[in-house]
Amino acid sequence: MLALEPQYEMVTLEQYESLSDDVRAEVFDGQIFYMAIPSQMHQTILTELLVSIRNYLYRKGGGCQVFPAPFDVKLSDHPLTIVQPDIMIVCDKEKLDGKRCNGAPDFIIEIISPSNPSDDYIRKLYYYKNAGVREYWIVDPRRKTVTVNYFEEDLVNVQYSFDSIIKVNIYDDLFVDFSKITDLLHV
Repeated sequence: MLALEPQYEMVTLEQYESLSDDVRAEVFDGQIFYMAIPSQMHQTILTELLVSIRNYLYRKGGGCQVFPAPFDVKLSDHPLTIVQPDIMIVCDKEKLDGKRCNGAPDFIIEIISPSNPSDDYIRKLYYYKNAGVREYWIVDPRRKTVTVNYFEEDLVNVQYSFDSIIKVNIYDDLFVDFSKITDLLHV
C-alpha cells in the first residue's frame, strides 16, 4: 500500500489578500511562506540600490519604473505564486494594475536574509527564470557578494565582490558601484 502524501490546502488570491497588512508573506505553488522582518543592513542596501536605480531611470526617461518591497508580483494564477522582491524594475506598464505587477518584472534584486538564504539562491532563482525575469541579482551581505543571473544571455551565477562596479545587463549604461554602498555599511 502506498503512503499518502500530506495534503495542503492551496491558498487563493482572496485568502492572500485578506492577510493583515503587518504580515509579510509570499506564495509559491499555492503554499504560503512567511517572511522575516528586514534588518538595518538590509534596508540600507535596499535604499542605496533603489536611489541609484531610480536616479538612473529618471535621467534615462522612458517607461520603466522601479519598485521596492513590499509590492506584490503575481507570477502565476494556477497554482498561485506571488512574490515580493526587494527591488524590481517593470518596463511593461500593462503588467501594473495599481495593486501589483502581473507577470515577470524585467529586473529583480533580492537581498539575502540570514534566516533563509536558500530561498533566494534556489527557490526564487527557479521561479524568476521560469517566469521570464530578464535579470536577477542576489545580494549577500554576509558573504559580501553579488550574484548576477542574466537569463537573456544565459549568464547564471556570475559572482562579484562588494568592492565591484557591476553592470546592469538589461541597460547599456547602468552600473552599480557597490564600494560606495559598503562604505555606508562599515563592513
